[in-house]
Amino acid sequence: MSSHALSLPRLKIPRFRQPLPGFGLSLGLGLAWLSVVVLLPLAALAIRAAGLGVDGWLRAIHDPRVQASLKLSFGASLVAAVAASLAGALVAWVIVRYRFPGRRLLDALVDLPFALPTAVAGIALTAIYSANGWVGRWLEPLGFKIAYTPIGIVIALVFIGLPFAVRTVQPVLEALGNEQEEAAASLGASRVTTLRRVVLPELLPALLTGFSLAFARALGEYGSVIFIAGNLPYKTEIAPLLITIRLEEYDYPGAVAIAALLLAASFVCLLAINAIPSLFAHEKRSRRRE
Repeated sequence: MSSHALSLPRLKIPRFRQPLPGFGLSLGLGLAWLSVVVLLPLAALAIRAAGLGVDGWLRAIHDPRVQASLKLSFGASLVAAVAASLAGALVAWVIVRYRFPGRRLLDALVDLPFALPTAVAGIALTAIYSANGWVGRWLEPLGFKIAYTPIGIVIALVFIGLPFAVRTVQPVLEALGNEQEEAAASLGASRVTTLRRVVLPELLPALLTGFSLAFARALGEYGSVIFIAGNLPYKTEIAPLLITIRLEEYDYPGAVAIAALLLAASFVCLLAINAIPSLFAHEKRSRRRE
């Protein structure tokens, strides 16, 4: 071997560099932004709510008007979340399993409530279901009044909750495929049995996640509801609207109490969303061990 070959410098292979700085700095920057945007406002609300004391809290919550609005908000949100979950699963099934003209348009329309201003959605729903609206003019003579009733509130909440249900179920259906269904059919299983024993167990975590997201979103919805609700105290007045009314009346303790209660309910829903995959994964591991 020549001395020239021995004298060649060794080539240095460049080390792979992450696009972001190290874990410590990245984590610090991320937590700083999260604290400024999310944690500080929520902490301020929690501290203000804790400062009310037990007497102030009970006094604010025991107001009959507050209780009526909370019952309406929680009840309508629950019904709307169930309806959105069922309808969302059906829409996701159609989008994933069938090919038809306008499929891409339908897939794009699912996300429309995300992009549409909520006030615009509320005005549109009111124009459709009011007494002189496109649908309301035919339903009210039959005794079905939708606008300015709890039914109208549920419809508005289903409108804004449907995308959550569709987008949580759709990727699960795409990953699931139809091989298991074909295998069940080849073994003689009926459609109902295949749906109950094959499809639903795989979709159940996604359905529960979509339900929780739709419920949490419906609890805090404001713009799309106030127009179609009519905002009648003790009848069609939702809790987010009552928070605004309490602030306008300079009743800050009452507004803080209602806001803290809605925040706690939404936080419980988010905790449930994070716990659902772990619970089902643990159940699957237990079945495999058996």
